[in-house]
Amino acid sequence: MNAEELKTLQAPIKDAYRKNPAAAIVTLKASGKIGEGIACRVGTGRALVEAGLHPATGGTGLQACSGDMLLEALVACAGVTLKAVATALQIDLKDASVTAEGDLDFRGTLGVAKDAPVGFREVRLKFDVHSNASPDQVKKLIELTERYCVVLQTLRNSPPTKTAVAAS
Repeated sequence: MNAEELKTLQAPIKDAYRKNPAAAIVTLKASGKIGEGIACRVGTGRALVEAGLHPATGGTGLQACSGDMLLEALVACAGVTLKAVATALQIDLKDASVTAEGDLDFRGTLGVAKDAPVGFREVRLKFDVHSNASPDQVKKLIELTERYCVVLQTLRNSPPTKTAVAAS
């Protein structure tokens, strides 16, 4: 897809959202069902993924780790956004990759140390971009990718998160 094709594809969508901002609000959903042992089966839309305990908390490593899945979602979103922005800016990416890594202190999640945080202490996102673009163009590419990456912005600007219980 080139810049003109992307613009043509998105122009009517953007126009509709300008005319009716409420139409741009879309609720994404995910659901899971508790599985055998300590696991949760999550439908991804393409496949069923079974998440379980990370080996650092007693898991076998045969099931997906939700922390890994969070980083994978970040990489997927950043990668798609990078490619879309490069296309819009007419930057030819010869090759590009995105990696994310994060540090967890599992003492927090296991309740071993009350002062240990539960969750990632830090997440690092790295872009490896190979292109004929100038350094200024690459800088702009990354700035816009960061700005428009939904998962990155959600992590940086955590929204209010509510929980609910349906018990029977």
